[in-house]
Amino acid sequence: MKLVAKRSRKTGLPPGTLVHIGENKTGKVTIATFNYAGTRCDERQDPPLDGLAPPTDGSVTWVDVGGVHKMEVLESFGKQFQLHSLLLEDIANTDQRPKLDDYETCLFLVMKMLSVTDRQDIIVEQVSLVLGRNFVLSFQENGTDVFKPVRDRLRGGKGRLRQSGADYLLYALVDAIVDQYFAVLEALGEKIEALQDLVVSDPKPETLQQIHALKRQLLFLRRAVWPLREAMNGLSRSECPLLQEPTKVFFRDVYDHVVQIVDTIETLREMVSACLDIYLSSISYRLNAVMKVLTIITTIFMPLTFIVGVYGMNFEHMPELQWKWGYPAVLGVMAVVGVGMLVAFKKKRWI
Repeated sequence: MKLVAKRSRKTGLPPGTLVHIGENKTGKVTIATFNYAGTRCDERQDPPLDGLAPPTDGSVTWVDVGGVHKMEVLESFGKQFQLHSLLLEDIANTDQRPKLDDYETCLFLVMKMLSVTDRQDIIVEQVSLVLGRNFVLSFQENGTDVFKPVRDRLRGGKGRLRQSGADYLLYALVDAIVDQYFAVLEALGEKIEALQDLVVSDPKPETLQQIHALKRQLLFLRRAVWPLREAMNGLSRSECPLLQEPTKVFFRDVYDHVVQIVDTIETLREMVSACLDIYLSSISYRLNAVMKVLTIITTIFMPLTFIVGVYGMNFEHMPELQWKWGYPAVLGVMAVVGVGMLVAFKKKRWI
């Protein structure tokens, strides 16, 4: 069981009060900075907080923060980068719905970052992105990020990332998160396909548990991705001066990817629902098959039981009581009755 700070801790507090909502942690908050312009790129790990500030020389700065459980760190960022108190409050609340807010001096975007472990488990964490003039701030809940390709492109100078502004960096980070959704959906799709074969061939109670687990995962994915369509559409159509017109084309491409992901999630949900229907049908078919066999056996033995019951009565003057062939004759009659009933069932296609 994980200890989680709930929203009830904020009850009665004034707006903008920094209270961490999410899994309780005591680890260190990691900070990595990239400052680049053209062919130059400087990288630093865990710089002093008082040394962080928006660049003034026309370069672009990216500050990547791992961990949002220490409020003094968020307060320091708020002072250094002139961030609104409500924005900082949303960063500390890791139970946020994906959204886009315009604070005039900066854009604030909340997303859910998904990743798959070696055991095919899905890890979910919240990522808050702040776009300002010549800087981007990213706040990760846990630090299990998918930004490694972006870092490699900055270090190697590949592509147009170094030659573009902070808005293009924001696009690169958003695109890295959205691309990871496809990997997660592929892993879920493989699970569902394997589950479909299992439901048809060998349905078990454990199979039903797997179906319900997949339904819960897909429901959560839908909640994480569905609001993102509105946020991406807002970025592609925003009139904010921080977003250049050429960059909006890339955000429209991300919007198309999000729409495709939503359609894929809906398809997977229908497949899981179909698995549940197939499971119930398979169980019902197996039950009917068992009941059919038992009914046939019972029906065949009913007349045989009647015959045995008649000849089991102990009367002195019963017919054939002293007959030498009485017992074989009764067995023969019983065999003829049983075989005759089987033949009749086959003719009627009951078996």
